[in-house]
Amino acid sequence: MKRPRSNNTIIIFVLAIIIAGGVATLFQLRPWAGEPVEIILPEVKAAISDTTEIYIGGAVANPGWYPLDDDSTINDVIRSAGGLTDGADPSEIKLFIPAQIEADEQQLISLNRADTWLLDALPGIGPTTAQRIVDYREANGPFVTVYELMLVPGIGESTFNNVKDYVTVE
Repeated sequence: MKRPRSNNTIIIFVLAIIIAGGVATLFQLRPWAGEPVEIILPEVKAAISDTTEIYIGGAVANPGWYPLDDDSTINDVIRSAGGLTDGADPSEIKLFIPAQIEADEQQLISLNRADTWLLDALPGIGPTTAQRIVDYREANGPFVTVYELMLVPGIGESTFNNVKDYVTVE
């Protein structure tokens, strides 16, 4: 026996409403849009000087230190770093902007909190050694002294002497 035509129309109408609601919800949430990139600049009393450089890493083609002029934008720095990598998520860009402290105190990198991209910026430390530092920290707990860095595979006295003035364990 055939169903009456009005029942089919009602079912199709209800399904259309459910699909339209799902599409509207999807467009409202926009999961493909990703989170905006949050950039937190340190509060500084001194203006950016001609020699200010920032470190950019993560989703860029050529991570490293790049100059930051008074009129530079973050997009200028990203272009200087070779642009985003193929299929990159812009929220994966890592920026390190050193604070210009009035007394010109050197900002130290915490061995207990720094990500690999920041450790990689230290002199004589490449991506592999930076990952070894993070792995050591995860396996053995926080560093107690900077000298403990020499227990990380691949870091000898020479490498330690290159980085000891740039790191802290606080």
